[in-house]
Amino acid sequence: MQNRKTVLAAACLIGVTLYPAGASAMMGGGGCMMGCTSTPTLIDPPRGAAFSDPVTMPNLSTTAGIVEVNVEAKVAPVNVNGTVANLQTYNGYYPAPTIKVKKGDLLKVHFKNSLPYTGLNMHGQPRDLTNLHTHGLHVSPSGNSDNMMLMFGSGEAFDHEFDLSLHPGGNLNFYHPHVHGNTAEQVWAGLAGALEVADENTALAGYETHTLVLKDISISNGAPAPHSDSDFMNGKEGDTMMVNGQVNPVLAMKPGQVQRWKIVNASNARFYKLNLAGHNLNVIGTDGGLLNKPYAQSTVLLSPGERIDVLVKASSSKGYYKFKALAYNRGAGASANQEITLMTTNVTGTAVSQSLPASVNPNAVKLSVPANAVTRQITLSMGMMGGGASINGITYTDTSAYTITSSLNTYEVWEIFNHSMMDHPWHHHVNQAQVISISGGDTAYKSFYTSVPAWKDTVIVPAMGSIKILVPVQDYAGMTMFHCHILEHEDMGMMGVWNIQ
Repeated sequence: MQNRKTVLAAACLIGVTLYPAGASAMMGGGGCMMGCTSTPTLIDPPRGAAFSDPVTMPNLSTTAGIVEVNVEAKVAPVNVNGTVANLQTYNGYYPAPTIKVKKGDLLKVHFKNSLPYTGLNMHGQPRDLTNLHTHGLHVSPSGNSDNMMLMFGSGEAFDHEFDLSLHPGGNLNFYHPHVHGNTAEQVWAGLAGALEVADENTALAGYETHTLVLKDISISNGAPAPHSDSDFMNGKEGDTMMVNGQVNPVLAMKPGQVQRWKIVNASNARFYKLNLAGHNLNVIGTDGGLLNKPYAQSTVLLSPGERIDVLVKASSSKGYYKFKALAYNRGAGASANQEITLMTTNVTGTAVSQSLPASVNPNAVKLSVPANAVTRQITLSMGMMGGGASINGITYTDTSAYTITSSLNTYEVWEIFNHSMMDHPWHHHVNQAQVISISGGDTAYKSFYTSVPAWKDTVIVPAMGSIKILVPVQDYAGMTMFHCHILEHEDMGMMGVWNIQ
């Protein structure tokens, strides 16, 4: 096992965006620039097999309150839309098995790295070097918990313990590697899975529930397509978009039925502007847990690392309805000009009568900013061709990084500025936050997150805009991080360390 004395974090690339010559709207690198108004390219694959949830990770424990799992990172053959490719997987599955826990549980993860050593990547990292991040969990960043200073080479094993006694519960999370210089390639190659913390909410108990892991990939010569320099500048997008490893699966619903969909964007850089034809997406939860009531939305924008919890009430009219990612211009990538059918719902069978709940989580409230909250301003910038990437003028290395030092059991207001022509999803570890304001960007996204009592660990900082978030610093001291969740940007070396004392 290898240890570093500095926390590895990553933050957004800001500034010049490169667009590779000859980029196709059907491929993952490049796309139309800001302000393009061309007719979207429709990607509408034939209806596929019946929808299937990700497999559930087996719980080895028979003791109440303890969930014990084996997680092995290894290369395995996976059928990607009819093509068998050797992907990096957890336990041989793509997406990885869903880990299911409850509030208050002790999660024990017996982790083993079986990735082969294949030399150094373009960042100078051994490609096999990996670790495990529980994105969204309110747990300790130290010791054998969600500690990003721990890294493991090929053949090494480690026992993690995540104490969920202070986790609020009722949210969908995401587990993946977080080694600086390797994160983008490893998640792109398949190392990603859902991590669900069950809610204790009787209002939602009667609904059929599904987990949707959104991920894109491109396959080349029987393996994930390699990264280019422009992929790291723009963020890599794939030419095959999937739900739970399936292309356009068909999810059956009865007329009048209400289903609950827990959705995570596990892609490296692709944003999904979700829309279900003829239906509302009734949002009942976000990154950090359940909302006070359902909020009907015609579209929901989801950047990499964000999660959303929605109720869908099926139409009384039988038929097929397309669940799409509408074109959304994040400032780079083919997705700026693509409209993609991700899944199809088939409303069929005997009608049922189900209603949306009037109330979900009465304890969800929008906080006021305390008078004594510390205010911080964070500026993200980068020079030409990737030079001078920094947060507040400091570029991360193994020995230096921009650092925020916070005191435990306080509140802070972070204002994060983006002066580039590309959106960047800001992600911070350990503590959830609430959005105070957003300048620029998608109007529906801004209106929703600035008004509802949502807890967030990932928030889009719009191109040429800014966000302001209220950050409670609670429960856990230690060294953790914040970064852009376009994973290529994370690996480019713009790091931020959060030292909670």
